[in-house]
Amino acid sequence: MPIDPRFDFTLLAVTDRRVVRAGGIVRAVERALEGGARAVMLRERDLKDEELLALARPMRDATRRFGAALIVNRALDVARVVGADGAHLGKDGPTIERAREALGAGATIGYSAHDPAEAQAAFEAGADYVVFGPVFPTPGKPGHAGVGLAALAEVARRAPGPVLAVGGIGLDNIASIAATGAAGAAAIRAIFAAEDPREAAAESIARFRSNAVHESE
Repeated sequence: MPIDPRFDFTLLAVTDRRVVRAGGIVRAVERALEGGARAVMLRERDLKDEELLALARPMRDATRRFGAALIVNRALDVARVVGADGAHLGKDGPTIERAREALGAGATIGYSAHDPAEAQAAFEAGADYVVFGPVFPTPGKPGHAGVGLAALAEVARRAPGPVLAVGGIGLDNIASIAATGAAGAAAIRAIFAAEDPREAAAESIARFRSNAVHESE
């Protein structure tokens, strides 16, 4: 099932409340939406479900106001309760089949893959999109050099669905991500550690779109 065409996954803004400079993560999400982000992933893996719900509810309200998608990382019960648009999974979380059962056939299900075989397997299992990486070195994966742009380009070329880059994404390299044929970028610190998430989102989207590879080219 393709990603819902109402939503634009050019920039998937992935939350990390620990890096927000001021105003809290909900306000930072609102600012990113004001800057043009149309997909948000709630990813606060250290929180219990009731704590996640306290963030998910206002984020669901905000994404609805902007016509954006809310994706919840792994916590299927939270995603179901708030009426999220989908869930994001990985090898240590619920299966894609389980997510479909919990959220329904219309949910958008993503998967984090770290090598081409894992990406292909995720699509074969029914994932709607795959986040691939880390492409560049990132504090989130200490000691990992990154898979590089060539690997991203190969996965994007072979994949039957959208591939989003993750890992070390910033204004200095998002244009090179777009040039690989990737459908978008999943960014954490580039948005939520920025002084102004609105400006960071707007500039990230502009740079990606101006360098994106289109199927007709």
